[in-house]
Amino acid sequence: MNAIRKPQVRRVRIKELLMKIIFLSAALFSTAAVLIICLFLFARGIPAINEIGWLNFLTGTRWKPSDVPPSFGILPMIVGSVYATGLAIAMGGPVGILAAIFISKFSPPKIRRFINAAVGLMAGIPSVVYGYFGMVVIVPAIGNAFGVSGASLLAAGIMLAIMILPTIIQLSVSAIDAVPATYYEGALAVGATHEQSVFRVVVPAARSGVLSAIILGVGRAIGETMAVTMVIGNQAVMPDSLIHGARTMTTNIITEMGYAVDLHYDALIATGVVLFVFILIINFSFSILKNRGIKYDGS
Repeated sequence: MNAIRKPQVRRVRIKELLMKIIFLSAALFSTAAVLIICLFLFARGIPAINEIGWLNFLTGTRWKPSDVPPSFGILPMIVGSVYATGLAIAMGGPVGILAAIFISKFSPPKIRRFINAAVGLMAGIPSVVYGYFGMVVIVPAIGNAFGVSGASLLAAGIMLAIMILPTIIQLSVSAIDAVPATYYEGALAVGATHEQSVFRVVVPAARSGVLSAIILGVGRAIGETMAVTMVIGNQAVMPDSLIHGARTMTTNIITEMGYAVDLHYDALIATGVVLFVFILIINFSFSILKNRGIKYDGS
């Protein structure tokens, strides 16, 4: 009997070792890909920033690559990215969280299945389709309402708010569903209503997961390129109003990368470096807030 089991045990161990090697290779490949991207960005971007000047590059308000000498100031693009992302989170965040609460705790099973299917469909729509919708619906609506061209920061913010809804809704629903049923039942046991139990017990208990959903929504919004390019107006000037055109860091890169050369090309790579660092700062800041929230909750 032992003689029969030994080959089986050996085969199982070989399979386990093989799977460990595969998993380790996948993890190393992912890590290596991130490191290679970082090395490329910083190797091309940092020298360009040094040549332009850190202060001129980060705080300059003129982006004129064709001037002599050229001007490479990305402050208007930084401000445009902050405004567009802030608008998206301000509009899409509350809608997404409230929709997640309805799906998880208030909707009948049939309606929940329908909404989940619709949200999943939204997540699969290509960015260019969202951009086309923004061009033919949102931009004309803003233009008619305010008497302007319509391509603006407001159009980009509304477009991004729609695009981040699937991310926020799906992750928030998962976080709310993961709260133990005893929390809800305990609140009912002490006399709370259904609404009080959900909003005062269940949702606060899911705060960590909801915050993670918002973090990913911020990353989705600030990194979006195609749809924003189609509705924002693409003007490399300091934004002075939400109903006027602007440019984000992502749209700046995609607009000029096709014909940029020499220092102009490296300046666009440097813009990607700033965007990369910007996203890292946002992620670390939200992570700190998330950890503080966990400690505060005592969980």
